Amino acid sequence: MSTSPSPDPEALREFLSGDARELAPRLLGAVLAHESREGRVSVRLTEVEAYLGPEDSLHPDPGSHTYRGPTPRNAPMFGPAGHLYVYFTYGMHHCTNIVCGPEGVASALLLRAGEIVEGMELARQRRATSKNPADLASGPARLAKALGLTTAYSGRDALAPPFGLVLPDHPAEHVSAGPRVGVSGAGGSDDYSWRFWISGDPTVSKYKAAKPRQARQHLR
Repeated sequence: MSTSPSPDPEALREFLSGDARELAPRLLGAVLAHESREGRVSVRLTEVEAYLGPEDSLHPDPGSHTYRGPTPRNAPMFGPAGHLYVYFTYGMHHCTNIVCGPEGVASALLLRAGEIVEGMELARQRRATSKNPADLASGPARLAKALGLTTAYSGRDALAPPFGLVLPDHPAEHVSAGPRVGVSGAGGSDDYSWRFWISGDPTVSKYKAAKPRQARQHLR
């Protein structure tokens, strides 16, 4: 899928200020780039998940990090649209979100999978355990690692250097939707079918339902 040059950053930010559930399928095919000291890597997004905040009384989202309100960790989700929310999970993985919705209203899109379209060699170095190119960014932890993203980038503007976001020329023609991956409880049910992916794309991650937990639940 081809992409067109990014519009004015503020116009793009206004676009991202919409409802996460409506934006998620429209972001499929968009390209997110990160220019680091090591080089530039760009990923064409093929799978995303929408998460809302505590303000939506009609659709409270028990799968969201903001379900119980703001904390220092989830603060970027309440910030301006177009910024990054990167979190560390299970003591070993980073996952990347693009914040959306109006400022002060928490919502974000978890970037679940993508295709490396620039910086293949650098992505291979970062993801040395990958067996083929389709695996390099297939899953949120793999995508974040391929892009070289850690919590140090949480709160940074994805619409300004060293980042860049380019929207697709046209919406993806074949889009599937289903429950979010690894979300326990009601947030992972069919009532929250807020995961969207390009149908048949080889980079899309495999669906895994959350395992029941007796202890405190880990969101996402």
